[in-house]
Amino acid sequence: MADTILVNVNRCTGCWTCVMSCKTAYELDLDTNRNFVRTIGGGELDTPGGKWPNLYMKWMPIWKQSCIQCHGVDGTDNEPYCVYNCPAGALTYGDPDDPESKLAKRLEELRDMEYRVYQIPEWEDTRKGVMYAENGI
Repeated sequence: MADTILVNVNRCTGCWTCVMSCKTAYELDLDTNRNFVRTIGGGELDTPGGKWPNLYMKWMPIWKQSCIQCHGVDGTDNEPYCVYNCPAGALTYGDPDDPESKLAKRLEELRDMEYRVYQIPEWEDTRKGVMYAENGI
């Protein structure tokens, strides 16, 4: 499963930089997105769930099947633009089957911290090769 993106949901800040970097790099139309950021919480964009004082909210970048699985350009360590530009360090790219890859090492680290690792089903029109990790905190 080479060319995999790992999303640490607990680190994502919902800034949409992954979306904007792809849009800018490929000069996509304003209404064209190859990825988007889902809010986990109250059911609407950037709306928390729960009731005061027990509110919660997380963000989850989602890549559509239209994602071209780019490898960036020189200067990005051949990472996709979305991964390279993530300011929160929530995204890791690589081959999970290569024990020396950055992604495999990050996966091991997250599993050691008891993160749950999963994928979104393709029937949701999502790109293959995206893994998510999160814990209950």
